[in-house]
Amino acid sequence: MGDWRSTGRRGGWQVVFFFLCLCALDSVTGQARYSIPEEQSEGSIVGNIGRDLGLEVKRLVSGKARIITKGARQYVDLNRDKGLLVVKERIDREELCGQTTPCSFSFELIIENPIQLYRVTVEVRDINDNAPSFPKDEINLEISENAVSGARFSLESADDPDVGVNGIQNYSLKPADNFKLEVHSQADGGKYIEMILQTPLDREEQETLSLMLIATDGGEPQRTGTVRIHITVLDANDNAPVCGQPVYKTDVKESSPKGTLITTVSANDADQGVNGEVTFSIAHVAKEAKELFELNVDTGEIKVVGKLDFEKTKNYQLNVKARDHGGFTDTCKVVIQITDENDNVPTIQLMSFSNSIPEDSPPGTTVAVINVEDADSDGNGVVLCSINADIPFKIESSLTDYYTIVTESTLDRETVSEYNVTITVSDEGTPPLSSNKNITVKVSDVNDNPPKFDQPVYSKSIQENNSPGFYIFSVRAGDPDWGQNARVSYFLDDKQVNGVTASSFVSVNSENGAIHAVRSFDYEQIKSFQFNVTARDGGSPPLSSMVAVRILVQDQNDNSPQVLYPVQTSSSLVAEMVPRSADVGYLVTKVVAVDVDSGQNAWLSYKLQKATDRALFEVGLQNGEIRTIRQVTDKDAVKQRLTVVVEDNGQPSRSATVNVNVAVADSFPEVLSEFTDFTHDKDYNDNLTFYLVLALAVVSFLFITCLVVIISVKIYRWRQSRVLYHSNLPVIPYYPPRYADTLGTGTLQHVYNYEVCRTTDSRKSDCKFVRPCSQNVLIMDPSSTGTMQRMQSEQNILDEPDSPLEVSLL
Repeated sequence: MGDWRSTGRRGGWQVVFFFLCLCALDSVTGQARYSIPEEQSEGSIVGNIGRDLGLEVKRLVSGKARIITKGARQYVDLNRDKGLLVVKERIDREELCGQTTPCSFSFELIIENPIQLYRVTVEVRDINDNAPSFPKDEINLEISENAVSGARFSLESADDPDVGVNGIQNYSLKPADNFKLEVHSQADGGKYIEMILQTPLDREEQETLSLMLIATDGGEPQRTGTVRIHITVLDANDNAPVCGQPVYKTDVKESSPKGTLITTVSANDADQGVNGEVTFSIAHVAKEAKELFELNVDTGEIKVVGKLDFEKTKNYQLNVKARDHGGFTDTCKVVIQITDENDNVPTIQLMSFSNSIPEDSPPGTTVAVINVEDADSDGNGVVLCSINADIPFKIESSLTDYYTIVTESTLDRETVSEYNVTITVSDEGTPPLSSNKNITVKVSDVNDNPPKFDQPVYSKSIQENNSPGFYIFSVRAGDPDWGQNARVSYFLDDKQVNGVTASSFVSVNSENGAIHAVRSFDYEQIKSFQFNVTARDGGSPPLSSMVAVRILVQDQNDNSPQVLYPVQTSSSLVAEMVPRSADVGYLVTKVVAVDVDSGQNAWLSYKLQKATDRALFEVGLQNGEIRTIRQVTDKDAVKQRLTVVVEDNGQPSRSATVNVNVAVADSFPEVLSEFTDFTHDKDYNDNLTFYLVLALAVVSFLFITCLVVIISVKIYRWRQSRVLYHSNLPVIPYYPPRYADTLGTGTLQHVYNYEVCRTTDSRKSDCKFVRPCSQNVLIMDPSSTGTMQRMQSEQNILDEPDSPLEVSLL
């Protein structure tokens, strides 16, 4: 066995070699046959194959003898060392061959070098290792008590997988008082059993029988199989049913619902089982009664299945037949008396109904006309009608069984749009019956409410410089009416606003009340305006209401500051004089500016942008005062030019620039020549730039242009000198340090005038200046090149009354 297992593990190539060898052999070398009983234990000797085939053990070993089987299972193995065939696994003959006999299996023995092939057949003998068995543990039979003797009843036979004498040999029945057995053989070798009745059965004596069927085989030891037979004796139908009463009487209320049990009919039958079962039926019943009553065929219960009405029929009679399964019958009578009751509910019928009435209907308007009825009679037929009390309606009786529902007070759809009216009718029966009916009365709308704005007055702010068509906001008006009466349209009341119509400022969308700007607003021109918007509904006639709308224009920083002083002119030069003895903090002048904007957009600040000597002057951030920040020395230049930037506080901020000329000197003549070059230098530089650009562009035209310009300038200066020769000098106002900025807007509250006097011969005369608070102002025409002489007396000027020119400037 060890050689066989090792050989089996060598690989598939040996199997291929073996089958090639088989194909090469024409026949086996020899055969051997053995017989063993089934169920041998593993290792049991089957036979000495070496001796039986005439082979030595040495040959078996050297030739690597082994067993080859064609099936999946190998029952026998080879012991080459002893030359014996032994059982490899348990052999079950019934599993191997079933009922086939004799039972055997074959295999081949192959030896190599040289190859020899032997066939071995092993016959497996049956042993009695199986007992007979029936398909079921119990057999149940039902046999009528009137079955005659000789009646046959087929029984299922037992089964035994063993064969021959070990198979089933006989059957027996115990006890055998009423039945005997007959066993019949079939052509296919099988058997079937019949049980024959010998003595008639009597159910009244014995209702059930219990028998034992035994099957016995012929093996050693002998084995048996049993099955229990239960016999139920069936009763024979030999008794007729008898009704419990010949006549049944009962009363039933006419208001009894469906399913009400009236009475139960009974009948007795002496038989049992099926023969004792009784069914009931109604014979010769009228169609009306058949629709009202139902009889249970099994229990005899009579129930109501229809609507009973005492007014139609007062009693009914039913003939009930009791019948068993054998056809025996008995008949009884059932008398049903109908009892009158208040079983009819009053009914309500709408004869006329207006499901919608206007809300302005006067009290007493008819809404509905109803009719009430009760099929009962006497007191059960008298009805009372009413409606619910929480509605503005009342019910009135008009004719017999007729009522009208009318309005009791005025209606308001906006408060309640519909009413649920519950009409209730009840009779005077015991107990009383009632019914109700619900109707819905809708209140139709009347245009009795004008539109109402959600605010009494609207106010809205808008930034100036808006774009035309800009959406400002929307007005809203609600109307509690419904439908077209609640459809609100908006209209602009086109009245005068600041001398022009409101439609030139705004427009109103008639559908949604959206207000749009028609044009761009300027805060400096108009700061606010007010107009009216009318809301009108779509009713007939329409109702309307009006609301005031106020638009506030908010300022934007769209204006730059304007410098009032010092005045910048192209024909004259203004210079402030600072004596060389001026101390620190000396007030040189004050820059005065205003901004037409409002609020923080008009808050001005002053900054020194450029200066000939930044270490000498400073500008007040809030008041624009130019003061010295150190002691004036002789080394300071006579001519000082300051550039002051005036900037507002808007976002973004805007600014303006002003140039201030300051002369550092104790007298006018010593600085006159210095200031005459201010304007000339500027004009010269501007003209030079212009001439250079023009010379590059048009060289050929330059000469002619220069001649014309020079001639024009000469004539113009000559005319100016002639005019100034016969006229007074211009007076330029100066705002002294006593200026008070109380409102913070740059507006002058007090005015100081400097009167400048020139003689007709300006080239030889001096100017006299009034110097309040030791302040000096130098005013000079560019065309004047002569010296100026001081006035003889400052006191004379101060004592003289105001000149017409001063009055006009004030």
